[in-house]
Amino acid sequence: MDQNNKTGLFSEFAPVSTKEWEEKILEDLKGADYEKKLVWSTLEGLKIRPYYRAEDLENLSHVKALPAQYPFVRGKKVKHNNWIIRQDFEDDNPAEANAKALNALKKGAEAVGFNAREIHDELQLKQLLEGIDITQTPVNFVHSKNYLILYRRLVSLLEKSTQKAVETKGSMNFDPLGYFLLYGKFYNTAEDNFNEATELLRVAHQATPEFRVINVNGQHFHNAGANIVQELAFALSQGNEYLVALTERGISVDDIAPHIQFTIAVGSNYFLEIAKLRAVKMLWAKIVEQYNPQSGESMKINIHAVTSGWNKSIYDPHVNMLRTTTEAMAAAIAGVDSLSVEPFDITYKKPDAFSSRIARNQQIVLKNEAWFSKVADAAAGSYYIENITDAIADATWKLFVQIEEAGGFVNTVETGFIKDEIEKTCQKRDMEIAMRKQIFVGVNQYPNILERMLSKIRPTAKLSDLGGLRPYRGVQAFEALRMSVENHETKGFSIPKVYLFTYGNLAMRKARATFATNFFGCAGYQVHEAPAVNNMEEGIQKALESKAEIIVFCSSDEEYAEIIPAATTIKEKLPHTQVVVAGNPKEIMGQLNEAGVGHYIHMRTNALESLQRFNDLLGIA
Repeated sequence: MDQNNKTGLFSEFAPVSTKEWEEKILEDLKGADYEKKLVWSTLEGLKIRPYYRAEDLENLSHVKALPAQYPFVRGKKVKHNNWIIRQDFEDDNPAEANAKALNALKKGAEAVGFNAREIHDELQLKQLLEGIDITQTPVNFVHSKNYLILYRRLVSLLEKSTQKAVETKGSMNFDPLGYFLLYGKFYNTAEDNFNEATELLRVAHQATPEFRVINVNGQHFHNAGANIVQELAFALSQGNEYLVALTERGISVDDIAPHIQFTIAVGSNYFLEIAKLRAVKMLWAKIVEQYNPQSGESMKINIHAVTSGWNKSIYDPHVNMLRTTTEAMAAAIAGVDSLSVEPFDITYKKPDAFSSRIARNQQIVLKNEAWFSKVADAAAGSYYIENITDAIADATWKLFVQIEEAGGFVNTVETGFIKDEIEKTCQKRDMEIAMRKQIFVGVNQYPNILERMLSKIRPTAKLSDLGGLRPYRGVQAFEALRMSVENHETKGFSIPKVYLFTYGNLAMRKARATFATNFFGCAGYQVHEAPAVNNMEEGIQKALESKAEIIVFCSSDEEYAEIIPAATTIKEKLPHTQVVVAGNPKEIMGQLNEAGVGHYIHMRTNALESLQRFNDLLGIA
């Protein structure tokens, strides 16, 4: 560009106002409803417009702040966006967990998480941490039966070693409120647990100032099916409950907040997840501010992100790697402090060396090849992300205030408000999955029909003792449907066969054959697409010879009248065969029904209910 040209590269283009844009959009819509066609109404009830402009940032106060400035929506990192790569190990045996952790640390992990359930003495703890410099490598403990005793053992062990306790980094998953949410009870009693929290904070403030001793498991809400606004509002209310209880016991907010870690799950809704993590930083700062902290550092949230469990599948499990990559990218761009990527096979077995390596390498690639660690808050200034950050924050704050006015976190857990609200969201999500409006590749759309997973499942957890909020995966119902078909096969029965009777218009028969293949493939049925029928008699004969349990006519709605004789003949000669039409030919449906057609599958079909009905008709329990 000419350096003497002060008017800029695009000076020759006349500016276009928002009014002009809107007029052009309305013209192109030709009378169609603007709101229905172009405005996205999210699960949270947010209205996302089709485009945003610079003027949409003018009234957003948070965009004026720099990184490390209140309200900290841009995080606390100024010169980089580095985060800690964490990998967790569920092994009960301390020696085995330690060996896996050391191997992971050699190959790129920067922090580890340990199952502390079977750590009964200081010797076992030493064995677990052998060879790990806890002043350099953050160590995180989960599943302990008594976190206070575990913490005292850790401090004692450090005092006997060359490592300085004051430089210790990591966290403990001490979360009595999260336990109360899941099990309907505290570890002991509420009073005992808050006394433990008081003692943990008292010691940690002096002995291990960089160690987080309280964890807010926001992931519980996400993995139970909550939407983004519910997830944040409930997690913030839980965090605030700790602040209320502990400040009432005489501890200053400056001694509490820096020792709290939020564990937040990240889903695959890429831009909304980035905005979610930016919004929670701002909201936590506003909450802590009300307690009059002496240090601005106390208002900076500590976020450990973990990839979603709700959206992962047993079938076509390698797709989980694509999901976790999107989630890891969102978490990194949003500026989390640490991140755990769950292995792709964790839904059906204990992760192996391969899946653990892939999970670790996903983060390493983002850091060292994609350079996500180089730019602080890369999303800043994006018209779209800044506006949805503000929208999420606003909706979350309203729900947070509603919870506080209802008596706070514990009270709304006891009254069932939180569980009820999440279950309402789950009903919407479940229906969208059943109707295949929300696609899960490999499960409710584009299945691998030849795949068999029943024999590969190795149960790793028991949820029967949960008395409160229950985590689940969105595709469990579809998976159970398909598992029943596999189980049917193990009992010596054959997998149901679907025969596609293709006829007429090339484009329509191919489209509907593809639709039918995907539809019945979700149940794991065998699908055979026959060559297009030219001679109807010959087509009928081949359909009869297939001995298929299900015969699907694939053509255009206009041509289905021509297959009525074929449907009649097939139903007369194979009375137990289910005759299906791919489409919704309402005008001749009565005639088709009389000819023996019993089912219609199309875009508005509830796929889950329909396939469950086919299973029942075919005697598959």
